[in-house]
Amino acid sequence: GRGLYYGSYLYMETWNIGVVLFLLVMMTAFVGYVLPWGQMSFWGATVITNLLSAVPYVGNSLVQWIWGGFSVDNATLTR
Repeated sequence: GRGLYYGSYLYMETWNIGVVLFLLVMMTAFVGYVLPWGQMSFWGATVITNLLSAVPYVGNSLVQWIWGGFSVDNATLTR
């Protein structure tokens, strides 16, 4: 709320740093969710990585690169 009040969104550098920090926090949360590698972790990793397939042109290739194959497997965990 404070960023909106003070107009921090008008400064491009501040905005970019915020977006990068947000993406880093989301990646950290994803790794923490997948780390136990139980049934919920497996399906969570499958669903979250399949969301990347919506990226135009490179989505499916990106998902296969993250998976390390054609599905979530042990290769995904070691990446």
